[in-house]
Amino acid sequence: MSQQSERRDEAETRERLRSREVTDGPERAPHRAMFRAMGFDDADLDSPMVGVANPAADITPCNVHLDDVADAATDGIDDAGGMPIEFGTITISDAISMGTEGMKASLISREVIADSVELVSFGERMDALVTVAGCDKNLPGMMMAAIRTDLPTVFCYGGSILPGEHEGRDVTVQDVFEGVGTYAQGEMSRDELDDLERNACPGAGSCGGMFTANTMASISEAIGLAPLGSASPLAESDEREAVAHEAGEVVLDAIEADRKPSDILTRASFENAIALQVALGGSTNGVLHLLAMAAEADIDLDIDTFDEISQRTPKIANLQPGGTRVMEDLHEIGGVPVVIRRLVEGGYMDGGAMTVTGRTISEELDELDLPADDEIDADFLRPAADPFDEEGAIRILKGNLAPEGAVLKVTSDDELRQEGTVRVFEGEENAMEYVQEGHVESGDVVCIRNEGPRGGPGMREMLGVTSAVAGQGHADDVALLTDGRFSGATRGFSIGHIAPEAAADGPIAALQDGDTVSIDVDERRLEVDLSDEEIESRLAERDRPEPNYTTGVLAKYGATFGSAANGAVTNPGVKRE
Repeated sequence: MSQQSERRDEAETRERLRSREVTDGPERAPHRAMFRAMGFDDADLDSPMVGVANPAADITPCNVHLDDVADAATDGIDDAGGMPIEFGTITISDAISMGTEGMKASLISREVIADSVELVSFGERMDALVTVAGCDKNLPGMMMAAIRTDLPTVFCYGGSILPGEHEGRDVTVQDVFEGVGTYAQGEMSRDELDDLERNACPGAGSCGGMFTANTMASISEAIGLAPLGSASPLAESDEREAVAHEAGEVVLDAIEADRKPSDILTRASFENAIALQVALGGSTNGVLHLLAMAAEADIDLDIDTFDEISQRTPKIANLQPGGTRVMEDLHEIGGVPVVIRRLVEGGYMDGGAMTVTGRTISEELDELDLPADDEIDADFLRPAADPFDEEGAIRILKGNLAPEGAVLKVTSDDELRQEGTVRVFEGEENAMEYVQEGHVESGDVVCIRNEGPRGGPGMREMLGVTSAVAGQGHADDVALLTDGRFSGATRGFSIGHIAPEAAADGPIAALQDGDTVSIDVDERRLEVDLSDEEIESRLAERDRPEPNYTTGVLAKYGATFGSAANGAVTNPGVKRE
């Protein structure tokens, strides 16, 4: 390209920049004065303004190191000729709030993150974004913000933690949660639990299994919002800082090409993301977040699509919580791209889908220095022709107990069919006490309701309950039902996201102790032995609980959440019902 053409392209890019509204012309002298107070110079003010959204915090190991990641992204932007402006947003530690009233803030934080990034980028007239994320809800919140603002954006994950070591084996925080149940049963000593606690989380980074954070990080590659290979480098590694630096470079290229999320995201992108999710055995929370992201992108996606794709996509990875391996193990054999390659070659993903780099998934795979498939010897990853399961890990169940759907992740080979009398709890705490006291037995059905998006509010994850059940040896023979959520670290017979929720007069609100509930995962059915008339009669006669909060942020977001079957979105401009 000639120098004249380069100058013309630069002028055209400059003409498009929204930041000119606050940097150009004599009338913007006061605005420039404010920038100069922060150390920006003429060259900066003549460059694209790129926001670096950073939820760094000392309240979770997932985010404690994100200032280093954001600094590397900032250097990448600066080196590529941009004007980086870092700004902060919130995070909630899912693991620390788990099992407490505070967990109700978790899903709300997804919305606050998306709202805050949108507000800052809109208010300051930014041209592009690098969105950094650590803990679970950071990831969908940042991607939702990118979709909503439709600015050139590169998503940058903060990376996962190393596994800990306990009694000669690798462990994660999942093992600690399950250890609480084992200790309650008298099958683990207090000293052993203490040693497990002290060694499970050795440093910074998101939880190491294929839990929610790593699921959404993997999805960021498959859906095209992050460069391939960016999800698996560990939090405390030079590779992680290199990924962040690259994000800063890629975003400048996206600005020049005017490449926005709306140019990347299509129906095929979302189908690719779902295929990867179910093949990896990813978190059920991926269903909720992908539905919310699709709603922001105005792409028609419903909960049934997850089941359709899962039925035709093999499960080829076996990572925690179903298996024993973690993200570090996947990284050592090439990371998420080796899984994507197998799915593309098998016809389960569309290699022609666009990515943030401007190249397709197949083109990106060709660019990467990946080991050949026949060189990969890993007991936790199989070829698509010889999978762990012919179907993916996600199942969507429907029936007279869940007309809009419910979500289950299959984590074992056990036959998932059960019929039994139900024990109903109005919220998580009473159920946890019941389980910890050792009341559950094989064949039980436990229902926890009024924990949905509006009813909680905030749709709490219930890793404490599911881990206590698993720790007592009942992961696959005690069914747990809820209109709330389960953690990405949950395993076993745990059915969440039941919709409509109890607070919206869903049939789950009509359940009573002693009702017979039948679950048939192969047939995708979740039923209670009641007629439609009996359900309607009970709903009409029941005393509806008062809202748990009438003021403050929980009341505000609780009143605006939509159905879990549509992603539990709060943005008034997207599909909600």
